[in-house]
Amino acid sequence: MDVLSDVVAVMRTGKPVAARVSWRAPWSQEFAPVPGAAGFQVVLHGGCQLLRQDAEPLVLNTGDVVFLPHGQGHTLAHQEDTVTLCGAYEVAPARVHPLLLDLPELVHLSARDELCSAVALLDTELRDRRFGSDALVPALLDALLIYLLRAWFAEQPAHSATGWAAALNDPVVSAALQAVHREPARPWTVATLAAESGLSRAPFARRFAALTGRPPMTYLTWWRMTVAARVLRESDAPLSAVAAEVGYRSEFAFATAFKREHGVAPGRYRRA
Repeated sequence: MDVLSDVVAVMRTGKPVAARVSWRAPWSQEFAPVPGAAGFQVVLHGGCQLLRQDAEPLVLNTGDVVFLPHGQGHTLAHQEDTVTLCGAYEVAPARVHPLLLDLPELVHLSARDELCSAVALLDTELRDRRFGSDALVPALLDALLIYLLRAWFAEQPAHSATGWAAALNDPVVSAALQAVHREPARPWTVATLAAESGLSRAPFARRFAALTGRPPMTYLTWWRMTVAARVLRESDAPLSAVAAEVGYRSEFAFATAFKREHGVAPGRYRRA
């Protein structure tokens, strides 16, 4: 898969949840901090203010979308009737991609184009739940998150100095990331990743580390162990198969790398 698809697929644990809420004026609702969760608010009709500790009030109008990737607490309030969509993704802390960690406490967007379409589809399913809604709603929430991330990254300056916005917009680093995510089991080296990116080894390694915060092989190992953690929790595949899926021919070498990354052996991680 590509980087954004993997971020959504790997980070979540359990099903995302969502609700459509009609607020009668005057109204105020506090949303407590939720460590290990990422939440969103969408204003469908009307408007409101979003209040956070130590921050200026944020005025939200119809069509505005707010994403809180780190589960920060907040309050919504207004003097008029308002309809909102709210939801949350439960995040597995050990599998959170640095792309999400790099996001600000609050992402504010206007629902337009594909993001607007995802909001409209989700709204329809929540207003009128029918056969298949239990399958559609989680899928639409995943789509909403991807469109959110796409829209935010598209709005970032093309020449950001560092960070994942810059990494995904950089053709050299992005090519290497896509290669790793497309084929995590391939026996990558710095040289082969550099070849995928069209640069020589040393300049590629410096550029990759500067933008992502990790050397290429460190990121590769982290990603492989993150994929392995998901497979261990979501399947009963033998350790040899899990090792092979993330590029290890030796079960012992895989177990050593896994314990170094997660602090426990693969079998114990699966049973926890």
